[in-house]
Amino acid sequence: MPYRQTDNVVRKRAARHDAILLAARGIAAESGMAAVQIAPVAERAGVAAGTVYRYFPAKTDLVAALVTRLSDQEMAAIEAAAKAAPGPLSALAAAVTTFAARALAARRLAFALIAEPVEPEIDRARAAYRRGLATAFERLIRNALQGGHLPDQDPVLAASAAVGALVEGLIGHLAPAASDDPGKARAQVQLLALFVLRALGVLDARARGLVVQTAMPAATSAIR
Repeated sequence: MPYRQTDNVVRKRAARHDAILLAARGIAAESGMAAVQIAPVAERAGVAAGTVYRYFPAKTDLVAALVTRLSDQEMAAIEAAAKAAPGPLSALAAAVTTFAARALAARRLAFALIAEPVEPEIDRARAAYRRGLATAFERLIRNALQGGHLPDQDPVLAASAAVGALVEGLIGHLAPAASDDPGKARAQVQLLALFVLRALGVLDARARGLVVQTAMPAATSAIR
């Protein structure tokens, strides 16, 4: 008869798995993906290095799992913000603002998740996140187009350009320095959201109204 793990053992394994990913996230947020190594992650998680290897046979497995977990959380936050909006154009504005606010609040981690130079195996995992972002924005742009809220345009190209503008404006090498002042951070998010909406063809007055009406989301990005 095959061995069956008890519910308690399953819970402990899941908790240890999450603790390892949480430790990896903390290191990535502070020092980038390159700093996510088995030994420091084990020390931070309070387990032996061998324990980490039992869950993740290689560093690339650990980082790929971290990227997947973070990507899922960020996509869920964007989808939730869009779903809570009252209409297709508001949904687009909410998604743009949510992505911008969360990326700016955890700028080092966002850079690690999107743009930091990494091994090809890890970049393949990150590519799925970038595609997911573009696909989410494309769907929202299509919805706004179908409702007659945007001028005619290619939603695939427009979504790619919107993601590129947000990434470069928030975490790219040419992006302005991050500010600890919440007011300045809010203004930066709003300016970028306005830029994207204007680029998509939303008239200035309406774009401003949409951005002002969009509440700044809770930007904490924590593994649960």
